[in-house]
Amino acid sequence: MDDDLNDGKQQPESVAAVLKVFAILQALSERSETGISDLSVRLAMPKATVYRFLQTMKTLGYVRQEADSERYGLAMRTFELGAKALQYPDLVELSKHHMQMLADATGETVHLGTLIDSEIIYVHKVDSRHMLGMYSRIGRRAPIHCTAIGKVLMAWEHPERRDRVLKGADFKRYRDKTITEPAAFLAELQRVKAQGFGEDREEFDDHIRCLGVPIFDRLGQPIAGMSVSFPTFRYDEARAPEVVKMLKDASRDISSKLGCSKDMLG
Repeated sequence: MDDDLNDGKQQPESVAAVLKVFAILQALSERSETGISDLSVRLAMPKATVYRFLQTMKTLGYVRQEADSERYGLAMRTFELGAKALQYPDLVELSKHHMQMLADATGETVHLGTLIDSEIIYVHKVDSRHMLGMYSRIGRRAPIHCTAIGKVLMAWEHPERRDRVLKGADFKRYRDKTITEPAAFLAELQRVKAQGFGEDREEFDDHIRCLGVPIFDRLGQPIAGMSVSFPTFRYDEARAPEVVKMLKDASRDISSKLGCSKDMLG
C-alpha cells in the first residue's frame, strides 16, 4: 500500500520531467545550435533545470555540446532513434548510395522524403557541392501540394487514401506559382503520373526547381519520394530528361530491393 501511495505522489513529477525532456528535444530540433539562456526563455524553464536535463541527455548520447560556443544540438543517436520509427527501416540505407551518385552526377542537393500526416518529412539528404543550393535539413517537414516529392507520393497513392490525406492538407500559398486549389492539384497529379515524375516549379522556395520520382514497396505502394533540387540559374531544361532517367533508375533499384516486382514497376 505504501508503495502505491509513493507511486501516486511521484507520478505527477515524473510526468512533468518527461514533458520537459521532450520540450527541450523539440526546441533543439528547430535550431541547429542553441544556448541554455535561449532555451530557458523559449521554454519558460529555469536555466538550472535546462542545464540539468541537457547534461543528462548529453551523457546518454542524445544531445551534443559544442566545445567552443557551449551551445547544444541534437546528436546522431537521436536521428538513429527516429530512423527506427520508419515503417521501412532499410529505406535510408538502400537509398544512400544512389543519392550520393545522383549528387555527384548533378552537383545538386538530393532529398529522400516520406509521408507523415498530410506533409512530407525529409529522412535523408545529400548536399549540393555548390555554395548556393536549396536549404533543408533532415527532419524538416514540407507541404505535399508544392513539392516534387509530395506530388509523386500523391500521384501514385490509392485514391481513397489520397483523399483522406488531402483533407488534412493546408493548400497554403508559398509563392506566386503555388497551386492552392484542390481541383487544380488533382489535375496536376494526373499530369505527374502521365509523365512519370513530379516537378516543383518555384512553388515552395524562391528560385528553386525540383524533379522527383516515387519509390515503391513490395505491394507496389508509394512509400517515399526522391528528388533533385536546382537553383533556377543552374537548372537546364534540356538536361531534365537525363536527370529524370537517373532518378527513375535509382528508384527502380531501391524499389526492387524493397520487394517491388518488375511488373509493378513497369
